[in-house]
Amino acid sequence: MATASAITAEREHYLNADYGFRSWLLTTDHKRIALLYLITITFFFFVGGFFALLIRLELLTPQGDLVQADTYNKLFSMHGQVMIFFFLLPAVPAVLGNFLVPMMIGAKDLAFPRINLLSWYLFIIGGGLMLYTMLTGGVDTGWTFYVPLSTAYLGTHVVLAAVSIFIAGFSSILTGLNFIVTIHRMRAPGMTWGRMPLFLWSNYATSIIQVLGTPVLAITLALVGLERMFHLGVFNPQLGGDPLLFQHLFWFYSHPAVYIMILPGMGVVSEIIPCFSRKRVFGYEFVALASIGIAVLGFLVWAHHMFVAGISVYSAMVFSFFSYLVAVPSAIKVFNWTATMYKGKIYYSTPMLYAMGFIGLFTMGGMTGLFLASLGVDVHVTDTYFIVAHFHYIMVGGMVMAYLAGMHFWWPKITGRMYPESWGKLAAMTIFIGFNLTFFPQFILGWTGMPRRYHAYTPEFQVLNVLSTAGSTVLAVGYLLPMVYFLWSLRYGKEAGDNPWGAAGLEWKTASPPPTYNFEETPVVTWEAYNYDDLPKEVPVVG
Repeated sequence: MATASAITAEREHYLNADYGFRSWLLTTDHKRIALLYLITITFFFFVGGFFALLIRLELLTPQGDLVQADTYNKLFSMHGQVMIFFFLLPAVPAVLGNFLVPMMIGAKDLAFPRINLLSWYLFIIGGGLMLYTMLTGGVDTGWTFYVPLSTAYLGTHVVLAAVSIFIAGFSSILTGLNFIVTIHRMRAPGMTWGRMPLFLWSNYATSIIQVLGTPVLAITLALVGLERMFHLGVFNPQLGGDPLLFQHLFWFYSHPAVYIMILPGMGVVSEIIPCFSRKRVFGYEFVALASIGIAVLGFLVWAHHMFVAGISVYSAMVFSFFSYLVAVPSAIKVFNWTATMYKGKIYYSTPMLYAMGFIGLFTMGGMTGLFLASLGVDVHVTDTYFIVAHFHYIMVGGMVMAYLAGMHFWWPKITGRMYPESWGKLAAMTIFIGFNLTFFPQFILGWTGMPRRYHAYTPEFQVLNVLSTAGSTVLAVGYLLPMVYFLWSLRYGKEAGDNPWGAAGLEWKTASPPPTYNFEETPVVTWEAYNYDDLPKEVPVVG
């Protein structure tokens, strides 16, 4: 962080403040903790990306001639576990949420600063155990830990991987608890629920899922470990257990976990679209309540992952109905973002390009999700590459685009420096093109019958696999570009000013980078959210 501290100014801010005996590793400043998370999850992103690269290289040829089948099982298992539990789940809440939630409500810090630091240490401990697991042989159960694979007494480190995710889960719970208490108890005078930024509504809904859902996963993985170590008959049918019970418990958390990943990204897009359309967000109340609706309905759809697992037809029909229903609040958000842009004065800045890319890719992923809510279609495409494509359109195409949109939008606030806009636009377009080249062919592969998790396949699927691997190379270049020019901007970027985008929101009413305690005095909110009718129609940086 030496380069970051080179962002010198006459005044004191959180990057150059004298903390005395408190180093970065002992800080309780929510902004510094956010940067610690940023460094950590960026590392895990590239670790998971490395496994993805090996997977795509293996699938260049039908023969399975790069790695053996058991090694391939470990590659896609560790890719999923690292990307989901150590990047996708914490990315927006732990980085952008940590940095912005107190500033958006006019507070000096989160409600529990020491617990916030503890959550990062738990995340580090869990991540360290996962790295140790990978270096000592890995795990081959897939990211889902399905039994009886995970309870079979084989040589892979299932228990250690489960413990690492168990510990990281407590980090998620503590972060969610911190956000809930902060949003309830520490809003500035005048910051009513109806004036809160939609980013806060999204993180609030996410925190509810984290607090209520994560313990179920923790208990489930603990039972897997206990059964594996002490031969308890919980899930293993050889010991009198029920493997279907594992799927019910796992997906009761893991489908809401999809919304832990995507809801904060929706909040990011809800901040960017009004800013670069210079309009108040259309249907603010509906967008806010849609976040809560997603959080509630998300707990009622878990068994649509189990249509071919042996549940009754009647249960499947109920879960199919709720799976269609949960798409409604997401559709409300997409409609309202589109309506916000309608007749707006749109600026195609880098954050806006990422946000629009999010809308396109998330909509594609959501529409294909309706295929999977249909019982007949789901039976046909289950465990094919159609599922892989759908999942990545939501999680990578959606969430990662939203995360990068947020990083580009708030980077001037975080560092006080601007990045090169032309490079930002190039990266956004490269990622969008590379992503579609990578994953759209996988819809066709899945529909025509190529199963997922196989390291070898029949030759008729090779052309589409080659196209997918070529697209992943373009995508990798696109992901590397922001890291390069973000680091470049720390030393050479232009000074940003306090509000380079002319944006609404309390975080833009303090300095860039912010002072240690965010505001010199507690702000008083007297305006409605997204009051762009009262602000200039030009964006200072790109106007």
